[in-house]
Amino acid sequence: MTSTPITTTIPAITLNNGVRMPQLGFGVFQVSDADTTAAVSLALAAGYRSIDTAAIYGNEAGTGRAIAESGISREELFITSKLWVADLGYDAALGAFEASLDKMGLDYLDLYLIHWPAPATDRYLEAWRALEQLLADGKVRAIGVSNFLPEHLRKVINLGGTVPAVNQIELHPALQQRDVAAFNTAHGIMTEAWSPLAQGAVLAAPAVAAIAAAHGISPAQAILRWHLQQGRIIIPKSVTPQRIRENLDVFGFDLTADELAVIDGLERDGRTGPHPAEFNG
Repeated sequence: MTSTPITTTIPAITLNNGVRMPQLGFGVFQVSDADTTAAVSLALAAGYRSIDTAAIYGNEAGTGRAIAESGISREELFITSKLWVADLGYDAALGAFEASLDKMGLDYLDLYLIHWPAPATDRYLEAWRALEQLLADGKVRAIGVSNFLPEHLRKVINLGGTVPAVNQIELHPALQQRDVAAFNTAHGIMTEAWSPLAQGAVLAAPAVAAIAAAHGISPAQAILRWHLQQGRIIIPKSVTPQRIRENLDVFGFDLTADELAVIDGLERDGRTGPHPAEFNG
């Protein structure tokens, strides 16, 4: 399957403000700025149109270079970046956003997220008001959050303004965060999974290998398909050309209900990143 040319159009998810976002995108977490240009260029050539970066990754400039060199019209792309915890607050958030735009050489972003709530600082509500202003000014098409728990989301929603369009959280078979995902769904917030493959930790599971073998696909493709069939947005990352293409080639097959249930059963509270209630940058 992985050698077959990729011709399927990536499906899009309609966010709560009507903006359409590709369901599968390309992440660049832990990729150096120089390597990001090459990786994003490969991803765009393979057919990805959604790219996810962040100020703290230090590779917004590399992302922007790949976009500029691609020759793809800006309207065809969906670009996400994130506000780091050091810039939580109204004025700081506005300044950080402009710095991100400048590094990427862009006039606007499609999605801007508060990277972490950093509850000890308790400044994410001020930052959210800044994001609402950016949205009103047309600098960004949609705004959202990352790593927010229901307790943080409630405070944002209770401001009475814009409901986040997206909550990007660590989510994979070993950490499914069903309570957070259910809260997102109940409030019209799309769940986006970062580290959808658990940094490879779940790929060796015998159950995943059996499902992959049954479909003639890789374990990674089986897991990504599990995410897609449950309606999540995903942003797998790789710098390997074959895997970049393989991670996109997940639309020509379906897992059965039993296979989905088997992967559901891999939950083990296997968090690989910080806990949002404890992390403050």
